[in-house]
Amino acid sequence: MIVGTVEVDLNLPGVSSLKEKRRRVKSLLARVQNRFGVSIAEVDYNDSWRRAQLGAAVVSNEKKHAEQVIARLMQMIEAEPEMVLVDYRVEIL
Repeated sequence: MIVGTVEVDLNLPGVSSLKEKRRRVKSLLARVQNRFGVSIAEVDYNDSWRRAQLGAAVVSNEKKHAEQVIARLMQMIEAEPEMVLVDYRVEIL
């Protein structure tokens, strides 16, 4: 069993409330989960308006497949117009 994880740090410019931040983040989480079938959640900066940290995990039987899913997931997040990717860390176990 192969487990791939990624932690993603995001900046959310133009957000003026926690309610707006949560709306944007929740929308992204739902789309990522539906498209890739990964487990994903907001894991840090919960009370910060303009920052978010997401954590995602994929379980696979092949390392290459886990890497491909994470790469496509990151492409989707990078293309988000309402969010700026600050940093990310990938780990394959």
